[in-house]
Amino acid sequence: MRRISLPETGRALALLTVAALAAATLAGYFWYGQHRAQQRDHTARTCLAAATPAAQAIFSYDYRTFDASVSNAHGFVTGTFATEYAATTKTLKTTAVKEQAVVQAQVSAVGLVESGDHTVQVMVYLNQYRRNANITGEKVDQDRVVLTMTPDRGDCKVSGAAAI
Repeated sequence: MRRISLPETGRALALLTVAALAAATLAGYFWYGQHRAQQRDHTARTCLAAATPAAQAIFSYDYRTFDASVSNAHGFVTGTFATEYAATTKTLKTTAVKEQAVVQAQVSAVGLVESGDHTVQVMVYLNQYRRNANITGEKVDQDRVVLTMTPDRGDCKVSGAAAI
């Protein structure tokens, strides 16, 4: 029987340890990649679901209850977009009241444009039904808007909007 010397055993043990560490590191790397992909997928689904009520709140208002409409929409916005929205609606209020404007937004479809680690972009197909003192009947504007959605405590809020 062949006798293995101590240096050969130590070398074999060292190689085995290095191989085990390399395998564990590789497994951890792949696990983390899959975990991040699952998180992005979950965030994208959450933001897609949140896009419809957010868009309907943000792009709807009634001159009779304008402040309540704007207050409701503030629950769907965040960041600098919340500041921009507040400034825009502040200037819009005078015109809305003067023209007795009622705008009801309805989302017909949403789709994922891009999903990143910190934001999700959602294409929103939006119909705005408008009535005011200057038009007869009701008019429909068909709009396409890309909403930038940002995860916020388990939900998603609008952090940007761009008309297409």
